[in-house]
Amino acid sequence: MQDKTIHLLQKLGLSTYEAQVYRSLSTIITGTPSEISTESQVPRSKVYDVLRRLNEKGYIDVERGRPLKYTIVPPRDIFNKEKEKLIEELNETEQNLNNTYENQISQVQAPMWLIHNTEKIIKKELEIILRTKKTLNMRIGFLFEGEAKQLNDAFQKISKNVEINILASPYCYVNHEKINIISSFKDSNVNIIKADIPFVKMMIRDKKEIMHIYTKFSGEKKSVIPDTAIGIWNRYEDIAKNYDDRFIDQMNKKRKKQRIK
Repeated sequence: MQDKTIHLLQKLGLSTYEAQVYRSLSTIITGTPSEISTESQVPRSKVYDVLRRLNEKGYIDVERGRPLKYTIVPPRDIFNKEKEKLIEELNETEQNLNNTYENQISQVQAPMWLIHNTEKIIKKELEIILRTKKTLNMRIGFLFEGEAKQLNDAFQKISKNVEINILASPYCYVNHEKINIISSFKDSNVNIIKADIPFVKMMIRDKKEIMHIYTKFSGEKKSVIPDTAIGIWNRYEDIAKNYDDRFIDQMNKKRKKQRIK
């Protein structure tokens, strides 16, 4: 346990001696350099420099006097500060890498990929949703098992300013069970309109990328056969924009037709 604690403190940037001293102070709370040296087994000739560095890093406080006394800063305070710092650094790194990825991937030759396996297809759908900045337009003619919940969860994670529009078939069959597609998204902040959608799914993000999903169906009820699913992920912006314009045109016609009724 002690070795693990030392190792974790080193991951926070402490030297071995600094980690030993901080761990020891968590036991005695406060002490003189001599007491701390004995408790931590850090040589007395080294302990003064170690205590100075820990004080500079904010891990301990020093009480002036003769002799000097050092008091541990509560571990909870230290770790909360370190976690905030780590999260901030991770978020910054993620943003930088995503920006690089977004800038570079459009330059990859022939930006179209085939995706097999429903798990990988849904994973890619979720990635696309989470990248959305302005608009997400979807045609949903069928759903895979459990997919609606995953899509709804992803919708909740993106900005409320993102406009999500869905043209959807009223229902589909999964494992021969009838699924109401419209109701599946009633609790999400989406604009959903009933439409006669063929057995295909499509999503368009910010007029920049598009994904089509196809699958085979069985029986009279046209139940989804997940093992046959295939996704086509396309990052040609001109193609995505063309499909997006056609989607908006179809959606506006549906809305107008509903108002007339």
